[in-house]
Amino acid sequence: MSSPARRVLDAVPHRVHRLLPSALRADLRHRTGLTVPGDLAYRPVPPPPAPGERTGPPDFAVLGAADAGSRWWLTLVADHPDVTPGHASPDAAHYFAPFCTEAFGPAEVAAFHAWFPRRPGRIIGFWSPDGLAHPWVPPLLARAAPRAQVLVLLRDPVERLLDGLVRTAEERPAHPGSYLSDAVDRGCYADQLERLAEWYPADQIQVLQYERCVADPVGSLARTYEFLGVDAGCRARPLDPPTAGSDRTGHRPDPATLDRLRELYAADVARLEDLVPGFDPALWPNFAPRP
Repeated sequence: MSSPARRVLDAVPHRVHRLLPSALRADLRHRTGLTVPGDLAYRPVPPPPAPGERTGPPDFAVLGAADAGSRWWLTLVADHPDVTPGHASPDAAHYFAPFCTEAFGPAEVAAFHAWFPRRPGRIIGFWSPDGLAHPWVPPLLARAAPRAQVLVLLRDPVERLLDGLVRTAEERPAHPGSYLSDAVDRGCYADQLERLAEWYPADQIQVLQYERCVADPVGSLARTYEFLGVDAGCRARPLDPPTAGSDRTGHRPDPATLDRLRELYAADVARLEDLVPGFDPALWPNFAPRP
């Protein structure tokens, strides 16, 4: 990844990149070998562990959902003195991407473990913002880290969808039907959680609502620390949540579109009340009971 061609490509202004459709950019990267995290041909190599560190399966995993504050939450968790600040890097986050269509055996498990060096007595986590939505990730993670504690953050699916569309506006293909279908499906959390439950027992899964974490980060973080088996009385440094929704000027849908999205997700949100202990639809602006 440090070839002269890579350095030339990195020097091209971002506005020039945007002139090419995303599919064409991906094809060019594939043909030139200049792949990026998430491309199926991408094969990153982890750095070697430092003296005194050991590698192995991650002790916990944060599997999204995308645009629901999972990276923010991992950063807070990793501020604990017993947690190694570990892998929010795209290289590790997208490790499982190629294995939706490729073999995954002992060599791939060992290569995954190499991404998680820590000193004795500390734990380390794996972060994948898309891991909950990708059906092949939970079974592969269960093979590579069967004892991992799994954290999932869920956010009002309408707000999550709208922020995601604004954030990725420049990356959408010319014909966005399949892209939009995928974006909507990512907010159908119930099926995703049921798939996860096929591979991990309930006592290894903690589901959090992003809105509750924002409203009560101290209490929510203490519950997460307790779930991970570290001192729940520790206090992380203050860290503001992602500024979700702050840059939507001109992108707010009309009322009819919002009603259609609410109707689309209503049945899935109702299922969450049965699937997630303590789930509170009142925390989600688009699904709170109306007076």
